[in-house]
Amino acid sequence: MHFFETLAAAAVEARTLWILGALLVAVPLIRRFAQDRPRLRAVVVFAFLHVVTLFVSAGFDAAGSEFHDLFRMPSWVFGAVSFVGVMATLLFSVVLPRVKLEVPQIVQDVAVALLSVVAAVSVAGRAGVNLSGLIATSAVLTAVLGFSLQDTIANLAGGLGLQTDNSIEVGDWIRIGTQPGDLNGRVVSIRWRYTAIETRNWETVLVPNRVLMNSSVMVLGRRTGQPRQWRRWVYFHVDFRSQPGDVIQVVQAAVRGAKIDGLAAEPAPNCVMMDMAESYGRYAVRYWLTELAADDPTDSEVRQVIYFALERAGMKPALPAHAVFLTQETEDRAVSKSQKQLARRRKVLEVLPIFAPLSEAEKEQLASSMKYAPFARGEVITQQGADAHWLYLLEEGRASVRVSDGVTEKEVAQLTDGSFFGEMSLLTGEPRSATVVAETDLECFRLDKAAFQSVIHQRPEVMKEVAALLASRRVTLAAAREGLDAETARARRTSDEVALLDRMMRFFRID
Repeated sequence: MHFFETLAAAAVEARTLWILGALLVAVPLIRRFAQDRPRLRAVVVFAFLHVVTLFVSAGFDAAGSEFHDLFRMPSWVFGAVSFVGVMATLLFSVVLPRVKLEVPQIVQDVAVALLSVVAAVSVAGRAGVNLSGLIATSAVLTAVLGFSLQDTIANLAGGLGLQTDNSIEVGDWIRIGTQPGDLNGRVVSIRWRYTAIETRNWETVLVPNRVLMNSSVMVLGRRTGQPRQWRRWVYFHVDFRSQPGDVIQVVQAAVRGAKIDGLAAEPAPNCVMMDMAESYGRYAVRYWLTELAADDPTDSEVRQVIYFALERAGMKPALPAHAVFLTQETEDRAVSKSQKQLARRRKVLEVLPIFAPLSEAEKEQLASSMKYAPFARGEVITQQGADAHWLYLLEEGRASVRVSDGVTEKEVAQLTDGSFFGEMSLLTGEPRSATVVAETDLECFRLDKAAFQSVIHQRPEVMKEVAALLASRRVTLAAAREGLDAETARARRTSDEVALLDRMMRFFRID
C-alpha cells in the first residue's frame, strides 16, 4: 500500500483531524485569554509526539513490517492525552474565567490527570491491548508503586484537602511553625505536590503539602468579618524619671496622629506598659499592619515616631544601669554646649520678620525659652482647627501644608528650611487654619505663648509694631491674589492692623 494512503487511513483511525482541528481553534484563544502557558506547551508536545509516531507507524505499515503495531497504540495514546489537555485548558483557562468561575489549580491538575488516564486506557483497549490480563497480574506492581509513591499520594491528598476546606488560600500570608524565625511568606500557588510560598527576601519556597498538613500553620492577618491586617508590637524602654501615664499618653498620641503608609486607622494604635525592670519601664506600641509585606519598614517608621515624640517631651530612652561615662562634664563644657544651643536658636529666630521690632536682649530672651521639637516623617505637626498657642520654626527638613473642607484634603503649600508657621495661633489664639505634616524628618523649635507673653508684658508697645508687620504681610498677599489697588490695600492694611492689635491685646490680657 502506498505510504500516503496508509497515513491517511491511520490518521482517520486515530482521529488526528479532530485533534489538530481542536488545536487550531483552541490555541489562539488560549494564547490570547489564558496565562497557563506551561500546560499549553505540554499539549503541543503530546500533539507533536502523536504526529511523529503516526508517521512512523504508517511507514512501517506501508513497508509491510509488523513493527507498525508498536507505534500505533502510543500514537493513539498521545493523541488522546493531547485532546484532553487542549479541551481542559480551554475550559479552565478561557471559558470558566469568562463566566467568573475560578477552579483551584490543584483541582485542574488532578482532573486533567484522571481524564488523561481514562482516555489512555480507553484508547489502549480500543487498540487491542488486553487490559483485563494486565489488571489481574498487577497486584504486586500496584503494591510496590503504592509504597514508593506514598509521599506523592500524601502530597496530593494534602493539596486537595487544603483547597477543599479553604484553610489556606492563594494570597494568604502564613507562618509555618510557632516561632518568629520560622518560614514566613505569601502563598502564590497550591499545586498537587507542593505549595509555593514567596518570602520577603524574594525567595520562593516549595513546601510539600504533607508538611503543611502535619505542621502548625499560622495564617497572618486573617480574622472573620474583618479586613486583612496583622497586629505588630514595637518595644521601647523609658527610665522611671518619666511617669508611665505620661509616656503612654505622649507616644500613643504621636503614633495615632502620624500618617504612615500601611498603618491601619482602625483599630487605633495603642501604647501599653509591658514590664518594670530595675531602672526603666518596658513599653510597647501595638498597631495593625495593612500591607503585610512591609512589616520591618513600617516598624522602623513607628520607632522613629516614638523617638521624636519622646525627644519633644523631654523623656529619655533608658540606658543600661551599668553604663559608665568617661567624659568629664566640666562647668566650661556645660557652658559651651549651652551657648551653642542658644546660638542655634537665635539663628532660627532671626528669620522671623514679625520679631524684627524686638531688641537684641528680647530676642535673646525668646531664644532661651524656645524648645527643641523634632518630628519624624509622617507625623502631624499641627491639625487644622486645633487650639495650639505656639509657633514652630523649621530649621531643617520639608513639610506639607494641607487644608480640608471636611470631605477632601489638598496640599496648598510646602515648607522648607527657614520657614515658620502658627504665628496667628501664637499671637491671637485663633485655631490652626491648616494641617502641617512632616514629609521628611524635621529639626524644629517651638515658641510658646508664655515665652512671648513675658516679653510683651515688659514692653507692651511692641505689640503695635508686630500687628503692623502682620497686617502688612497679609495685605501684600491679598493684593497679589486679588489685584487690589494701592488705596484699597492701604485702607485694608489699616483696618487689619487695628483688628489684629485688638485681638492680640485681648488674648494676652493687656489693657
